[in-house]
Amino acid sequence: MNEASHNITAGKYLISPLVKLLENGWYAASVSIRSGTGSGTHDRVLRLTRLFRSKLAAVQYATAEGLQWIGQRPSLVSTGALAL
Repeated sequence: MNEASHNITAGKYLISPLVKLLENGWYAASVSIRSGTGSGTHDRVLRLTRLFRSKLAAVQYATAEGLQWIGQRPSLVSTGALAL
């Protein structure tokens, strides 16, 4: 699930964390990294392997991974969440 309030624009990229509640109560995280406009839009979605106890921890981790992927420092986001 994507909430627009969690999206971050970094240069030409739009970083959108995606979080899904699993049947076992844990959260799975993915991140969309979009660039370009119109017919030149390019979107990569990275499915991350860590699972999280809270939605916020999953959002923070996905955002940090997206920023790291584009070469930005993830220090904009707190990444001190516990993960398995």
